[in-house]
Amino acid sequence: MDNTIALRVASLRKWMSEQGLDAFIVPTADPHGSEYLPDHWKCREWLTGFTGSAGTAVVTQYEAALWTDSRYFLQATAELNWTPFHLMREGEAATPDIATWLNMQTDVVAVGGDAWLLSQQFADTITKSSLDAADTTAAHTKTVRPALRFVLATDPFATLWTDRPPLPTGKIVTQPETYVSRTAGEKLAALAAPLPPGGYLLLHDLSEIAWTLNLRGCDIEYNPVFLAYLFVGETSRTLCTDIDKLTPQAQSVLNEAGVTVRPYADALQVTDELVARGCTFLQMSNDIPAAFTNRLQECALKPILATSPVSMAKAVKDEGEQAGFRLAMERDGVALVTFRHWLDEALSQGEHLTEQDIDRRLTALRAAQPGFESLSFGTIAAAGAHGAVVHYEAAPTAHTPLPQRGFLLLDSGAQYDSGTTDITRTIPLGPLTDEERLVYTYVLKAHIGLARLRFPEGTNGLQADTAARAPLWQAGYDFGHGTGHGVGSHLCVHEGPHQIRKDKRLCTMVPLLAGMTITDEPGVYLEGKFGVRLENVLLVRKADDGFLCFEPLTLCPFDTAPIVRSLLTHEERSYLNAYHAEVRQRLLPLLTDEAVANWLVAATEAL
Repeated sequence: MDNTIALRVASLRKWMSEQGLDAFIVPTADPHGSEYLPDHWKCREWLTGFTGSAGTAVVTQYEAALWTDSRYFLQATAELNWTPFHLMREGEAATPDIATWLNMQTDVVAVGGDAWLLSQQFADTITKSSLDAADTTAAHTKTVRPALRFVLATDPFATLWTDRPPLPTGKIVTQPETYVSRTAGEKLAALAAPLPPGGYLLLHDLSEIAWTLNLRGCDIEYNPVFLAYLFVGETSRTLCTDIDKLTPQAQSVLNEAGVTVRPYADALQVTDELVARGCTFLQMSNDIPAAFTNRLQECALKPILATSPVSMAKAVKDEGEQAGFRLAMERDGVALVTFRHWLDEALSQGEHLTEQDIDRRLTALRAAQPGFESLSFGTIAAAGAHGAVVHYEAAPTAHTPLPQRGFLLLDSGAQYDSGTTDITRTIPLGPLTDEERLVYTYVLKAHIGLARLRFPEGTNGLQADTAARAPLWQAGYDFGHGTGHGVGSHLCVHEGPHQIRKDKRLCTMVPLLAGMTITDEPGVYLEGKFGVRLENVLLVRKADDGFLCFEPLTLCPFDTAPIVRSLLTHEERSYLNAYHAEVRQRLLPLLTDEAVANWLVAATEAL
């Protein structure tokens, strides 16, 4: 039995004792709220041995637990076996949340967390829950449990993780001018305009910084961003990043925009200097690391926590960004139809393929396209029953064979210098059952239902969601994930602030505006059998009569063989035919292989 994880937990407990801490929280996070993390900040993975992309570890002197969601229950059970960590199945009724669990530990009072990885809001949640629990306990037992005290600590892994990867050092480059309509200076001026005299805005979200400055990087897998903090004032703009990472072109963009560059590690020092120079107003996002809010409190300056103004500005794509999206989709479309021709040929010849073969082949075809930089997320190639696992991840060494029947659910995307793509197709691998054909058709109807939606200004994602779910509900189906998320312009594939989904959240109350991109990805998942999901990226645009509608940006045919055609309405059939005609018109001139061109023509024949 490998006791590596037990030794790591023991070293953390020793550090906690030296710091006077009874518990320590280790989230899956970096200081920028990133979805994907640089290796340097994969502290939770190092400590627990659990390699899933979501989870929070909590260690006390006598207990250790890890919270993660249902996507990772099986994986976490296997990876946490023979470690000190107990799996906490997040979302199940019997599982207490972290705050409740900490209140159940009678030996815990001082709870610590890295001030760079946790927000002040999170710390306040822990302490508030403790006060509420103490009041409840006192009311029933006449006793009072000492309230939890949250301590903003330093990073223990700076010393405990002896072979910790360094911070990434990828180059910072310019976003091609063709795909932007405003200079960095113009964007910075617009951000500074609403600020009061002596006011500053602090950005820590990496995609917001990259978008504002028209720069891109490669510090985080799948996301063309770079590690930085950006301070914006009326006349003073400071970027904290590694100056050695800047290309001459990137440095020129910053010079023209009047941006001073300081080392990445100087962010708190810059904060202190602004306060010393008379800063009276420093606005930052609600989820900013507690290191900043704590420092301002020490300086007797109350931080202004609010939604970042960049979030909405970045979500509404300008003409240059829209043109970049269309170019990226054409490049992606060429790779996708070339892949589909290859797959159909391989299946017809009885080749024995694996899920990993699918991933490798599609990635190679995308990499051959002009402007390709990377994938936009890990490819999901899920055959048969694997397709029922919404966020299925094939192990690199599994070599899972494709069956010669049923479906392959293929969810993938890429980063091109002009834009970001995200597409899901459900592909028949051989004979289908009546149930598979029926479900496929209803998911297609759901996809078309949203894609055809016309709606007045002010409509939000909660309202739009019903357009996709109505055909499924009518047939007795539903799905648990969201129907659509924003997509970045050569930025993160998951972008806010808007979403389309059935539950009321802040993101579903954001109105859909002309210029926004949003995915359309309904699905049905039958455990142990198969899954179907169909996804395009849509652009919100204004129709001639003033209503809003969607323009599909993704260019790739839907398989028509599985469709139960009698279930499609005339309007649905017309939409699909028009979409396929557009795909053929846009992609056919770009194909140099006659066999692939012939495949596209056949795949886009009108129903």
